[in-house]
Amino acid sequence: MKTVISIQSHVAYGYVGNRAAVFPLQRLGCDAIAVNTVQFSNHTGYGEWTGQVFTAEHVADLMDGVAARGVLPGCDALLSGYMGDVGLGQVIVETAGRLKAANPRAVYACDPVMGDVGRGFFVRPGLPEFIRDHAVPAADLMTPNQFELEYLTGRTVETLDDALAASAALRARGPRLVLVTSLTRKDADPGHIEMLADDRDGAWLVSTPRLPLDPPPNGSGDAVAALFLAHYLKAFDPAQALEQAAAAIYAIFQTTRRMGTRELQLIAAQDEFVNPSQRFAVTRVR
Repeated sequence: MKTVISIQSHVAYGYVGNRAAVFPLQRLGCDAIAVNTVQFSNHTGYGEWTGQVFTAEHVADLMDGVAARGVLPGCDALLSGYMGDVGLGQVIVETAGRLKAANPRAVYACDPVMGDVGRGFFVRPGLPEFIRDHAVPAADLMTPNQFELEYLTGRTVETLDDALAASAALRARGPRLVLVTSLTRKDADPGHIEMLADDRDGAWLVSTPRLPLDPPPNGSGDAVAALFLAHYLKAFDPAQALEQAAAAIYAIFQTTRRMGTRELQLIAAQDEFVNPSQRFAVTRVR
């Protein structure tokens, strides 16, 4: 059994942040240690919410308590998502270093949540620069969407060659593996959406049909990062993890659409995490 520390946001209702990541990790056999950066009634996509953002000191204090239990040497990975602000980002990067000191084989998986195509940045000023300059060099695995990949590398991604060049540029700054979670390019079928996994030994692409979800459910990037990490920790095989994660998130989207809700239907689709009913071919592109 693998153990993953997940430092992300938390909502009472719905599925984003840790609510979108912890259950998939657990369903795939990982013991998840959840540390919440915020506690809101619901995700901010609804336009209104209640709750509080936790301070960096609060999160650091929680991690001190976790470390005091002597669990860090047995932890296999740290997964981080929405950071909130630079101070909290510093705590997360420091936690990654702390974990690696306790277990040099541990993986720091950073989902650089900061913006998206059409929305632009939706995080506090200074955080994109912090992620670019500090989280990227500390990470082993980065899971940016296309907008985030372009920002982190200063490159425009319009073709597969562009995506490969950008992911290589990101790897050159620290991470050994990059998962581009939502790739839309001019030289591909507009009715499909792709994910790209790229490491020094190769790159793999998977394409799934684009489902009409309006509005698109929040939390899909959080779920994909957790699904990919859980499968990656089993065999450290990027292609296999990509195939499994793509099948699972597609099934989640299908179930969400069928049930007519804007919240990801993780519970209803949980068996698809383990045994997907529909798989998609993974193609080696480098």
